Amino acid sequence: MPPRKGAIMSLYQPEPVEISTRMRPGEWTEASLEELVTTYRAKILAMGAAVSEVVTEVVRNDDGSVAVAVSWNKGAYADEPEGGGFTNTESKVDTAEA
Repeated sequence: MPPRKGAIMSLYQPEPVEISTRMRPGEWTEASLEELVTTYRAKILAMGAAVSEVVTEVVRNDDGSVAVAVSWNKGAYADEPEGGGFTNTESKVDTAEA
């Protein structure tokens, strides 16, 4: 089925990008953990994320293991204004005459 007339086609994918791992007790140190997080953040930033869009989560478990996740939390739309949502100024429809 062809796209509707006026439909906007985009390759933009709003799903977050995540790099994560889990390490067992004894497989990591504070220094190696800090280095890993820095490396993951750099990779996400290199993909085009803004610093404000990068979310880092480190979970230290009672058994000494650790889970690390660094993600790029993208907005719902590629051109979404900061703060989210669109206003009528981005629309080609003039509601003043309606």
